[in-house]
Amino acid sequence: MQLPRGLRNNNAGNIRKSSVRYLGEVRPSSDKAFKQFETRGWGYRAIFVLLESYSKRGYKTLRQMINRYAPPSENHTEIYLKYVCDCSMTGADAPLDITDKNTMVLVVSAISKMENGYPAIMDEVLEGWDLYQKHRP
Repeated sequence: MQLPRGLRNNNAGNIRKSSVRYLGEVRPSSDKAFKQFETRGWGYRAIFVLLESYSKRGYKTLRQMINRYAPPSENHTEIYLKYVCDCSMTGADAPLDITDKNTMVLVVSAISKMENGYPAIMDEVLEGWDLYQKHRP
């Protein structure tokens, strides 16, 4: 059985190709639509960075971030949001503290599961958090 595209690309968040460059990104990506990363840790770091960029642009709640990350034009956004909220024990409209490791690791692991259909490997998510902390944007 073949792994889902996001896991094959070490891009558990299925971050689309764009002009934004992330540390650990494989350029050029051999995937026509999505970024690829050297390791899953770098891919998880990219999700943390992307969520931080949302926060800097005024997206302060999971509802706002998930609606941006997984828009209704491409996803069942309300189901996605409910899953991430349930997994992270965070209210959809509560301010999200992107500096809280415990919450953010749960948020990102839930995003990975929604994107790939497989539970995230927590050691890889934690590696991504450590890379994010070590190499802040």
